[in-house]
Amino acid sequence: MRILFLGDVMGRAGRTAVATRLRGLRAEWALDFVVVNGENASSGAGLTAAHAKGLLDAGADCLTLGDHAFDQKDMIGFIEQEPRILRPLNYAKAAPGKGARLFTDARGRKILVTQVLGQVFMKRPFDDPFSAIQPVLHSHPLGGMAQAILVDMHCEATSEKMAMGHWCDGRASLVVGTHTHVPTADAMILPGGCGYQTDAGMCGDYNSVIGMQKEEPMRRFITQMPGGRFEPAGGEATLSGVYVETDDRTGKATRIRMIRIGGRLDEARP
Repeated sequence: MRILFLGDVMGRAGRTAVATRLRGLRAEWALDFVVVNGENASSGAGLTAAHAKGLLDAGADCLTLGDHAFDQKDMIGFIEQEPRILRPLNYAKAAPGKGARLFTDARGRKILVTQVLGQVFMKRPFDDPFSAIQPVLHSHPLGGMAQAILVDMHCEATSEKMAMGHWCDGRASLVVGTHTHVPTADAMILPGGCGYQTDAGMCGDYNSVIGMQKEEPMRRFITQMPGGRFEPAGGEATLSGVYVETDDRTGKATRIRMIRIGGRLDEARP
């Protein structure tokens, strides 16, 4: 199976890049399944129903969210209507929607997608992601019920993301980090066959401070004083993510590549 994961879509620039490029990449790379993190697609905080529909229409098979899952209030109702959108498994227990789902690709193969939130340096005290994901992996054995399993680990700390990668090694096809908006140069296949990258980066304008226009974040760093609102940067976006190929029999990753298309970052393709 050929799978593409795209990191946090950041504002209009990120949405535009996905809308204009993803269909072409699906055809060019013969992709079987595409997961997009839509966490910051709407004004840099959360995802509206309209923007979710746009990302799905652009060629995403599944959208994951994150700690800003319900910043846009219409997502509270829309996520119950749209099963292709996942919120974190270990979000609030009363939260609507699901944190894991088994999908089917065009050839009938099953892929499990799930997302968890980390705890280290996060503003809210989310439940333990390791114990949250354990029963999901246990009930979906890799290479059995699911031909591929993808885990979106949405958190700040690189150490916590790495620990999740090793925790899932041998039980998932890909563990990829999101949330910090900067792609890491450590795409690899772990000893048990799990593809891994600490952070996929963002689909957004990198002439920015993690996707936001530079002036207000810089002013706050310099003055240590609150002020104006953060606004997403609007220049040409880079599509950042990770590409992985998996073995249908075992579910293990056989090939992994970092992805960077367009914008300011050096290009990287499969």
